Amino acid sequence: MTTVQSMTGFARREGTTGRYRWAWELRSVNGKGLDVRLRLPPGLDLLETEVRRRIAAELGRGNIQASLSIGYSEPKIEAVLNRDALAALQVLRSELGDLVDPSPLRLDSLLSIRGLVEFKEAEDDAEAVSVRDAAILEGLDRALEDLVAMRRSEGAALAAILSGQVRTIEALTATVENDPSRSSEEIARRLSAQLSTLLESGGSGLDRDRLYGEVALLATKADLREEIDRLKAHVAAADDLLARGGPIGRRLDFLAQEFNRESNTICSKSNSAAVTAAGIELKVVIDQFREQVQNLE
Repeated sequence: MTTVQSMTGFARREGTTGRYRWAWELRSVNGKGLDVRLRLPPGLDLLETEVRRRIAAELGRGNIQASLSIGYSEPKIEAVLNRDALAALQVLRSELGDLVDPSPLRLDSLLSIRGLVEFKEAEDDAEAVSVRDAAILEGLDRALEDLVAMRRSEGAALAAILSGQVRTIEALTATVENDPSRSSEEIARRLSAQLSTLLESGGSGLDRDRLYGEVALLATKADLREEIDRLKAHVAAADDLLARGGPIGRRLDFLAQEFNRESNTICSKSNSAAVTAAGIELKVVIDQFREQVQNLE
């Protein structure tokens, strides 16, 4: 059986590779489909396609925010000389001749000239970058494992809640089915009484055969058998989905709509206070059921 997953979760993984220090943060919330919003530091854009592929392989639904931060645990600074600027400076000095100090240029003088010497983080060779990227992607895999584990844990809790709500729907369906007002004897008695009242109140000129035909039609429309049978079928389908697990959120959302349709019909057809009360309670539980379903993958 595949575990039910919630769409909400959080995971963080960090590590050090060579002189690099990196950290992944993954956040997941409800979504109609899989929407990945990715933030990568400058210079790591080449990882985007692979990162998205790995996320899609593990998650089927949800709004995912994935961010990577990276820094240096061991800074490596190098000085870069702007040789064009130095050559231009030497030409200028030659042109000025005796107008400037002829002594050799000192290092501190060169360093004071803006743009002549730049200090920056040294770039690693291709092999070091490859090792770094492999470690970052492995860290993403571990973060995804943590995120999936959290989504499954919350999914198991949601599945228990949903299963309890399905049991309530099943019990309320039985209440409607077993209400005395639904017995053929009670329906016949109530309709007969209504017909007698109508005839006694001046309806003697009405066509009796037509009246009885209309009464029979009303009795048929008032019958809740089809709604009860469909509710039972939907309960069985919900139980099957919850037992099967996996990405069942959309299917359960469809069942919630069907549950609601049948409860509305029961309330509109009801001729009993008890059945109406059960129908209203059905609507309340079904609304709660559908609200919880929105959190499932």
